[in-house]
Amino acid sequence: MSAAVSWARRATLFIGFVFLYAPIVILAAMSFNASRLVSVWGGFSTKWYAALLENEQLLHSAKISLAAALTSATIATLLGLLAAIALARFGRFRTRMLFFGAVHAPLVLPEVVLGLALLTCFVALGVGRGFITLVIGHVTLTMCFTTVAILAALRDSDPALEEAAMDLGATPFGAFVRVALPQIAPAIVTAYLLAFTLSLDDLVIASFATGPGATTLPMRIYSQIRLGVSPQINAISTLLLALVAIALGLAALVSSGRARGDGQVVTSSARAPDNHAS
Repeated sequence: MSAAVSWARRATLFIGFVFLYAPIVILAAMSFNASRLVSVWGGFSTKWYAALLENEQLLHSAKISLAAALTSATIATLLGLLAAIALARFGRFRTRMLFFGAVHAPLVLPEVVLGLALLTCFVALGVGRGFITLVIGHVTLTMCFTTVAILAALRDSDPALEEAAMDLGATPFGAFVRVALPQIAPAIVTAYLLAFTLSLDDLVIASFATGPGATTLPMRIYSQIRLGVSPQINAISTLLLALVAIALGLAALVSSGRARGDGQVVTSSARAPDNHAS
């Protein structure tokens, strides 16, 4: 009975992975298809990747997406760090619950609702939509994720170390920079990479927040596939997936390295009393 249950679980897991990743594998394979027809395999070729260099629209959209992702990830990480410090170090101030809810609201709000709210705000203020409004939209979307990642690391850090540094003459800011910041640095890097990934492949918020001349790569891909899937779209989509996978892989490596470091600290701390006792 147990063997049958184990086999069923493995089969279910395998089917789930096939359902999730088979379309991605097919997309990547079709990007190397020499034929323009998706249903016909014409042999292996990289000519569609070479053709991307001549497609000015896709290249321009790729530059917009990269610039917006780098800018919004930087701003969202800095704001997330400040928000995490306020929530973890300033105690229960009067408007803490309101601030906590405002920061975490994009986690539960549908992106369509968030995008519509941003569009309404831009129109009411008379702000023309473009690259700046795109960055604002992506910062609004990703700041909650950076705050959660950094806040978890701050709560795991030991505030007594900062207090000891201040007892030795360090200022609160100096104690945080020299003691707490190195401890949460992996979480900050993870938060940045996560924000970069979310911004890079966003379509919904960009559709509301951007305007002419600042079309992102996901928007360009979506607009072109309505006329039919071309091999160049398969190629640029594969490159986008590869970039996202690299960013997520780096975030996972940094996070696992932090976890191993924390485990080594706990182990060494647990062995310390035994060494003193001996």
